[in-house]
Amino acid sequence: MPEDYANDLLKEGLIHFRAKEITMARRYFERALDSARDMQTQAQANYYLSQVADDPKEKRQFLEETLSIDMGHAAARRALAILDGKLKTGEIFNPEALPAPAPGPQETPAERFTCPKCGGRMVYPPEGTALVCENCNRQQSLDTGTPGTEQDFFVAMANGTGFRKTVSVKTFQCQGCGANFLLASSELSATCAYCGSVHVIAMDKASELVEPDAVIPMAVDQKQALSQLSQWVQKKRIEPQGELASPRGLYLPAWAFDLIGSLPWNGRVVRNKRYVPVSGVIPTQFNDVCVPGSSKLADLFPQLLPEYSLANAPAYDPRFLAGWPAQVYETDMSDAALEARRISVDRIRLLILAEHGNVTDLGYSTSTISITAYRLILLPVWVTVYSFKDQTYQVLINGQTGTVHGQTPRRGLKDRLEDLRNSSNL
Repeated sequence: MPEDYANDLLKEGLIHFRAKEITMARRYFERALDSARDMQTQAQANYYLSQVADDPKEKRQFLEETLSIDMGHAAARRALAILDGKLKTGEIFNPEALPAPAPGPQETPAERFTCPKCGGRMVYPPEGTALVCENCNRQQSLDTGTPGTEQDFFVAMANGTGFRKTVSVKTFQCQGCGANFLLASSELSATCAYCGSVHVIAMDKASELVEPDAVIPMAVDQKQALSQLSQWVQKKRIEPQGELASPRGLYLPAWAFDLIGSLPWNGRVVRNKRYVPVSGVIPTQFNDVCVPGSSKLADLFPQLLPEYSLANAPAYDPRFLAGWPAQVYETDMSDAALEARRISVDRIRLLILAEHGNVTDLGYSTSTISITAYRLILLPVWVTVYSFKDQTYQVLINGQTGTVHGQTPRRGLKDRLEDLRNSSNL
């Protein structure tokens, strides 16, 4: 078989490469590339040729050719990142020896956003482009035109930034009144309980935290959120006990991933009352597959994620959080990446079933699907609850679009019949 011969040539070349017989190794790799007909064998031959090439330009050509065949070739991506200066060999970490989290509470400096004119508190209002003083209305403009950059997934996995965890508790001192507070690691910002000063963790001095890459500014104010909530309650035919509670605004973290590759699959379908084999390969490209970064509101927050427009999310600036609480991620990037792969494969599985109907014994390989980039994004939400028949139900309102998702009471047959009667009378 030609491919067996090409693979044998690769193995022989590796023997010479490990023996540091570079010239001989290159000859075998070149012969393997000439003989290979299988794309994966060609990708491997190009990668090995990049390892024996001295000229950086030639090395780059072999690596780019490898990635043109196999976009998820991890070793080639890592080598190209080193060649581009994105990754240094000394930064590549040992996954068996992850760094231990910092012990106990740590001192964390904070920024206080005060008006340079009157000393009042400055906050970032919904639909704004500037910090606004609550006293004198002085404004300090913010740049919302620069989008947050995506991070290279392969570099993050190589240097270990995807495995960093936050410490459980932090401390900071209010610059307004001098009071000391404990700040849970799940918070990015806090309001002083004594003087009302807004503080945001200085991320550049808190190395154990991964700084967000982007933030979507709050575009819905509290009045609008309450109006959306009222409409949602009426549409759901819910009669809450008492008045609706005013929503509280905050930012929640989410990881967004880009994935590329292909999914080979096979299975069986019924044709003319007989099972016949079916198979195929589905090209895959997903942008901004979102995974919640926090376990809070886990039943509602995922419902909001597909609604956010992330393409032009501004680069993270702590001033966006002035006046708003924000949570730090609890889920590591590496764990979130696994969930993003699962979500993507589920989407492809639904495409297969939609095209071919009920496919039994459906099998597929995810080894050719790779994550190429990721971002940590802070997303605006409004949170509130309502009471119905002595039970409390939680509601989330998208701070960018105003759409509402909430828990609803379980409705019995009598309630459903009443809904049908009411709807028929409309």
